[in-house]
Amino acid sequence: MTLVLMASLPALTMNIFLPSLPAMARHFGTDYAIMQLSVSLFLAVNAALQIVIGPIADRYGRRPVLLGAIGLFLLATLGTLVATTVELFLFFRMCQAVVVAAMVLSRAVVRDMVGEAEAASMIGYVTMGMALVPMLGPMLGGALDELFGWQASFVVLLLCGVAILWLTWADLGETAPLQSASFRAQFAQYPALLTARRFWGYCAAAAFASGAFFGFLGGAPFVGSEVFGLSPAVLGIYFAAPAVGYIVGNGLSGRYSTRMGVDRMVLTGTLITTGGMLTLGALFALGLQTAEVFFGFFVFVGLGNGMVVPNATAGMLSVRPHLAGTASGLGGAMMIGGGAAMAALAGALLQPGSGPWPLLVILMATSLASVASILYVMGRKRRVGA
Repeated sequence: MTLVLMASLPALTMNIFLPSLPAMARHFGTDYAIMQLSVSLFLAVNAALQIVIGPIADRYGRRPVLLGAIGLFLLATLGTLVATTVELFLFFRMCQAVVVAAMVLSRAVVRDMVGEAEAASMIGYVTMGMALVPMLGPMLGGALDELFGWQASFVVLLLCGVAILWLTWADLGETAPLQSASFRAQFAQYPALLTARRFWGYCAAAAFASGAFFGFLGGAPFVGSEVFGLSPAVLGIYFAAPAVGYIVGNGLSGRYSTRMGVDRMVLTGTLITTGGMLTLGALFALGLQTAEVFFGFFVFVGLGNGMVVPNATAGMLSVRPHLAGTASGLGGAMMIGGGAAMAALAGALLQPGSGPWPLLVILMATSLASVASILYVMGRKRRVGA
């Protein structure tokens, strides 16, 4: 439960305020595309931090890195509440990305304790629990926005951060044996991962599959408010669609990963996501352009991601098990970095009068690329066994 709550804090930080983006743009007197940078810049810094968090945690341990990161997150959240300009807000919003340590290291803690197949199953259950947050977060944020204003979401983040800091300090022991290698020596081991083609394949499969989800985060607030005219509270409810699928997908991962193996689970998840996006595009082309159809089909994005992410992550961490923290950080950086690019691209292409089509094209393309990535991994394993 500690790992579930730790991993939930970054998820809540990412999406609780999304229904408030149009209102925040009005508050700071800026365009939606600028305000949407609070998503894409957060994800970009998130990705960059994961590159260093993994080696630091392999070198100095999981516990001290987690406690320090959550403490810095609390300071950054205070900054977002006192910011008087959009530039200052975006600065503190980027600083909030340090909370990604809780997500990266919750996975590494699992891999510290169990083997590959069991790790995929356990990560599936952990992320199934934290999937409630993406479902409830926007709903809560939308309601808070209408009752108290957009700042209320960040007050909730502050209170949750304090609670998670205390829980981590009280309950989480150290799971990784401390290494004598220097921090520079930890980075010197990156080539061992970068030359492993299966590692790249798992990273690409996870990055492209989750790119569909992050593209949704970047573009759906615009589509919901500007194309379909939804209020923040109603938009928050519709944001639950991918989270419902994600819960089911993670439950399937927890139940079947040990039996089916990570590769087959990843392939199944990518096919589900791709099928959902291609069907959505076909329905919109036929004229069935409603909010219910648009948001409803993102259940398949969540379902596919719930199967892809835990299993692809377990695959990444098992290519070089002695570098689990480093692999989690580097693989997560590629996954989140790709997500940041998708969110930024969606925000840039969605303009008044464009409709939802730029977003749909992005999502269909990334979904197809995820299928190709895992097929490459499976093909290489058959050819050379590595």
